[in-house]
Amino acid sequence: MGKTRVPYTREFREQMVALVRSGRTPGELANEFEPTAQSIVNWVAQDDRDAGRREDGLTSVERDELRRLRREVKRLAEEREILAKAAAWFARETDSIPPKSSSS
Repeated sequence: MGKTRVPYTREFREQMVALVRSGRTPGELANEFEPTAQSIVNWVAQDDRDAGRREDGLTSVERDELRRLRREVKRLAEEREILAKAAAWFARETDSIPPKSSSS
C-alpha cells in the first residue's frame, strides 16, 4: 500500500503553478520542494482547465459537483435499500396477522 500524506494546500499548489508560469520547470521544483514533477504538471493542467485554456477534462467546479452527486446517489441507493427491506418486512408481518372477524 502506498504512502499517505496530508494533501498539499491550495495556496501551495497555486504557488507551484505560478512558479511554472514564471519559467521554472516542474523538474526543478520537484527537486527543490516535496511534490513530484508529475504532480506539478497535473496542477498546471488543472489550472488551465479551470481558466478555460484547456478542455480535455473536468474543471474543479465540475469535479466537486460530480463528487457531491456521487455521494448523493450512494445515499439515495442506501435509503432505497432500507425502504425495500422495511416494505418486505411489513408485508411479511401483515400476512401473518389473522383476518378480523366481521361478527364482532
